[in-house]
Order: sequence, then structure tokens, then C-alpha cells
Amino acid sequence: MVVGGRESADEQVFVNGKVFTARSETDFASAFRVRGGVIDWVGETAELDARTRRGARDLGGRTVLPGLLDMHLHPALMADTADATECLPPRVTSLEELVAALRADPAHGAGEKVWILGTGYDETKYPEARPPTAADLDRVSTGQPVMIWRADRHSAVCNTRALELAGIDADTPDPPGARFERDASGRPNGVLTEREATLAVSRHIPPRSAAEREDLLAAVGRRLFGRGIVGVCDLLATTMPDPLAVYRSVAARTPFPHSALFLGWDPHELPADLGEAERTGPVRVGGVKVLMDGTYSNRTAWVCEPYPGSRDRGLRTITDQDLLAAADWARRNGVQLAVHAMGDRAISHVVDLLGEREPWLDAAPSVRIEHATLMAPALVRRLRQARMSFGIATHTIFLYSEYEAYERNLRPEQVPDAYPIRSLYREVDALALSSDCPATAWSEADDPFVSIEAAVRRRSSTGADIGRAAAVTVPQAVLLYTARAARLTRMAGLGGIAPGRRAAFAVLDDDVFTVPEDRISRVGVEETWFDGRRVHVRG
Repeated sequence: MVVGGRESADEQVFVNGKVFTARSETDFASAFRVRGGVIDWVGETAELDARTRRGARDLGGRTVLPGLLDMHLHPALMADTADATECLPPRVTSLEELVAALRADPAHGAGEKVWILGTGYDETKYPEARPPTAADLDRVSTGQPVMIWRADRHSAVCNTRALELAGIDADTPDPPGARFERDASGRPNGVLTEREATLAVSRHIPPRSAAEREDLLAAVGRRLFGRGIVGVCDLLATTMPDPLAVYRSVAARTPFPHSALFLGWDPHELPADLGEAERTGPVRVGGVKVLMDGTYSNRTAWVCEPYPGSRDRGLRTITDQDLLAAADWARRNGVQLAVHAMGDRAISHVVDLLGEREPWLDAAPSVRIEHATLMAPALVRRLRQARMSFGIATHTIFLYSEYEAYERNLRPEQVPDAYPIRSLYREVDALALSSDCPATAWSEADDPFVSIEAAVRRRSSTGADIGRAAAVTVPQAVLLYTARAARLTRMAGLGGIAPGRRAAFAVLDDDVFTVPEDRISRVGVEETWFDGRRVHVRG
């Protein structure tokens, strides 16, 4: 069959490419046609008549992927922390370097009401082997409030002035599911463990204007398009006031990735029920998020067996009553429930509470498990056999960037069950690789090719083995950023290159399927197209 015809103003033909369609692990084409922002034909260049080939866009043999989907990241948080001092390795590898970096922040010396903010400390990489405290940050400033978030964004540290502004002293009780860490005398030492503790301080930071939030979010959208990312789930959009309005305002004035927003669950201030208009469209509310536990790198994930060398089993951060209330709200509103659950006990408890309930969604899992760090085969089977429909957003970026913490915190017998991507790929249909950016200890965490390389090689950034038996192939990893990811949360028309799909794709500067495994993370995106428009060209 020869395909031909005149190219109309809204028609574009692309030829001579290596086009991964995401219909299977092995399905490739060399040409496709776009009409009205939608793909209407996919095939081989040789099927096109000579006139059509002459007028087509020649891909020159380059590899084309469907537009990538990051199903667990935090664009609102990326926008909010855009001007915070980044304190990730390799820039900061000690407490002394952290203090120096914060003293160099442009806000330093700008006035007593101006906060000095940082993000990304990771004490497991420090020779001091401890987190910073208020005493350390008092060396940055005693007159200005100072606050820095841990790489996982679950914990933070502030100085004495910030504690004073928040009214936190020796008599202040710990928040539910969180802690104000204390010194030997019982006084808060500035370490804020888990979200409710960090919020007790961060809510005193002066808010940005609506215009500032929109400009910063628009810049995040451009960054994501530069990564080839065309669809996202913001897993705590309510870090930004009125996130749906802000996202929609940005998307109305500039191209922006298709976005599903997940609202944070606050039992003291329940979200209002949603209307149809809020649940639909290219920017919509996709669900509500609760936190069942903390983080593995900080030993606050809720686990069955104690952490090595201790009797500590982590933190449970939500009651059964609140989890079930959030599930009922999601059911009533026809959206997903996303449950942050890293530890095996946390995941198991979610299945205990929700596993035999009737699902309420057809097009996607009703319940998403976020992170799913420890997934032994028996636990995976429980998810599969449950009446409830479960999906998983998981990662390799944590093991890649935080190997030292995981090596310290995993028991030897647990290592094979840590982010077991290969077995999850086989057993869980609605599965996605994702970045959790910026809540990771890697400054380029939102680069999908870093995660893809880690999933294929199962090597950390230091070269350490992070479970080769759990490795997947490159096509499998790419599917976890495209077609398989689209099954986790509805992404209308995205996730593949096929007739009827939206014309959203990324043109790469190298062939991710054939480059040596240790060069996958160096693959870059030359062009990103979204709904038939080129929204990124690498300069």
C-alpha cells in the first residue's frame, strides 16, 4: 500500500525515523502522519508516495519516543523551591559546605523578615554522619529565619529564629505522625521529622503572589518539555494555594504538560466535593493523596522488621479513620486515592483496609500505591488478588541517588525486595517509573533517562549493585514511562504513537535502545512535540 495525498496546513508527515510506538516492547515504525494535532497514520517510509516523502519532515534516522509521562513528581513544589539554595551532592557533601552554601544565598542579609531557604540536604553523605541542627543554621543567621528541607522533602531543619516565629518550644507537643526532635534537655533542636512538623514552621514563610507562582510554574513546564515529558501527576499540588486555578491559568497562556493534580488530605480541613469541570480537561483534579508512613532513607518508613541495629519500625502517619475517609471522598468524587506507602507494613496495612472493597473506577486503578519500596512476592500477590484495583508508581532514582542510606537501612534479606521493578513489571499492569522530583537526592532527578539507566543497570551513582536481578530491559523501562504509565492514571490520548493518539512525542539525540547501558543517562531530547506543536527545541 502506498500512502499519499496533499499535505494540508494542519498535516505533518514524519519519515526516516526509528519510532517506538509503545504498542509492545518490539513495535517500531519509521514514519507517521499528524492531522489536527492527532496521529492518523503510522507505518513505514516506503509506504508513502514520492511526493509525500519530499514534503515530509526527515527525522534522519533519529529515535522517536511517545511523549514521556512522569506519574509521580511535584511541579508545584519545583516551582515553589526554584529560588531556594540547592544543597545536594556534589555541591554540598558536609555540614560546613551546607552552612557556606546557605550563607551565599541571595536572601542572606536582606532583612530580618526575609527567609533563607534551602533544599536537598542528605546527612548520609556527610562525614559528620548527622543532620544539621538549629545550632548549625544559627551560624548562617541568628536574625533571619533559616529553613532547609531534606532531600526526601519529608523532613527539614530550621534555625532558632524560625522556631521562635513558629512558637515551638520545649512545651510544644509533637504533631500527629511527626516529631519535633529534641536535645538532651528536651528543647527542640530544629530537626523537623515528617510533614506535619515541617508545616508547623513552613506555614510562616510569606506566600508568593499569584503572578509569581504562575511564572515559576510556567518555567517548570518548559523544563519538563525539555525532558520530553508531556504528562504529569502532581502528587501534592496543594503545596501551592488554589493549584487548579494556577495550573489552568498557566496552561491557558502557554503550552503545558497534561496534568492530573492530587490534593493533600487534611482531616481538619476536608476538600470540597468536585464538580464535573474540575475532574475533566487537560488540567484536572486526578485524586487525593494521603501519607501512610515516612521515608526509607530517614528510617521513618513503617516496616514489619526493625531497622538494622535498632528496635525502630518507623512512623505511621495517618489513622485508619482518616485513610478510610479519604477513600470515601475519592469514591464519591470519582477520582483516585494515592497512598504514600514505602515500608512493607504500610503497604500491607493499605491492603488490609482497602483490599476487599469494591473499586470505583474503570479506566484506572481506584487506589495508587506511591513508592512501594519493599515489595516481597507475597505482598505483590496480595495486591493482584485483591478485589480493589491497585496500581503502583515506583522508582529507581532513590536507590540510584541514596544508596548509602538504603545500604544502612535495609536488612540483608530485604535487598531483593527493594524496588523490584522486574517482578512488578510482570505482575502489576498499572505500573509507572517516576521521579518524585524534587523530593530526591539528585539534582537531575526529573531526567527520565537517569531513571531508565538505573532500571536497566541497577547500579547506584557510586557504581554499587542495587539488585541486578530486578533489572528490566530498555524497552520495558521506556514502556513504564509511556504506555504502561498511562494505565496508572488516565492521560487522555497520551502514552503511545498510534492512530487516534495525540501527536505528543520526543525526538532523541541518540538511540536509547542501542547505546551502551552506562550511557543511557546521557541521552537527551532534541525536540518535544505536544498536540502537533513543537514545544521544545534544544538550543
